[in-house]
Amino acid sequence: MLFAFYSAGLIAIVATIRVISHSNPVHALLYLIVSLLAISAVFFSLGAYFAAALEIIVYAGAIMVLFVFVVMMLNLGSEVQEQERIWLKPRLWAGPGLLSLLLLLVLLFAISGSSDLGIDGKMVDAKAVGITLFGPYLLAVELASMLLLAGLVVAFHIGQEHKNGQEHKPGKCLSSRSTPKKRAEGQG
Repeated sequence: MLFAFYSAGLIAIVATIRVISHSNPVHALLYLIVSLLAISAVFFSLGAYFAAALEIIVYAGAIMVLFVFVVMMLNLGSEVQEQERIWLKPRLWAGPGLLSLLLLLVLLFAISGSSDLGIDGKMVDAKAVGITLFGPYLLAVELASMLLLAGLVVAFHIGQEHKNGQEHKPGKCLSSRSTPKKRAEGQG
């Protein structure tokens, strides 16, 4: 397990450096997913299996899907199709793919080399997880959900295109804008 710990840690460091050094946000997100998976492998090698599973499900799964959704939503415009063609070139996916393959090999080596890791196979039902999350950690779960919702709303408003070159004025709502018919009649 020592080999798995150090190699997964090295993959996490390399992937995190690529997150910081990449100028393209989608590629940075791909490397961030690899980094989160590597941190999950570090947790697994330390014996924290539940933390490793939560790292994959919550961070690498749900939150990264939200980040990718927001980045894709902000890339509105006519050059999006050309940009997507550029992103689909194999050379751009080689780095995250290679690091993911290395991480998979490390995990397979760690799993095959372990005989008994203390996993007793007890089933944890959804009720126990729900009671734990919404018992003592209720405030933290609610604050995290409100923070994610606020981030999504802000990203939507930043990425929203305005018709006819109009700028969004912070004091006005979208429904109070004058329509072309009202302007022609002199009401707007």
